[in-house]
Amino acid sequence: MAITEIRAGVPSDWFVDPVRLGVPGVRKQTITEDDDALAWQGDALCAQTDPEAFFPEKGGSTREAKKICTTCEVKAQCLEYALQNDERFGIWGGLSERERRKLRKQAS
Repeated sequence: MAITEIRAGVPSDWFVDPVRLGVPGVRKQTITEDDDALAWQGDALCAQTDPEAFFPEKGGSTREAKKICTTCEVKAQCLEYALQNDERFGIWGGLSERERRKLRKQAS
């Protein structure tokens, strides 16, 4: 079958731009980490879920948030951001504030 035969049945607007749709993991090629230090947040799985899971009440479970973090492709950037900015609340990069504090002490 020739390419022209295949194209004849395909609408001209068949392509859907994943960047325009906001598909996680897909960014415009012109944006780099240097251009936008927080660009990684667009790929964060937490941005697609309930934010309350990442900021539980005192004594609340962090299990759900940490489970989401285990498969997140920007987990390392998230943790690095939290450590650099001394985030005091919430789950960042799969770690709670207590775990991040312990990590900082170990690094000192």
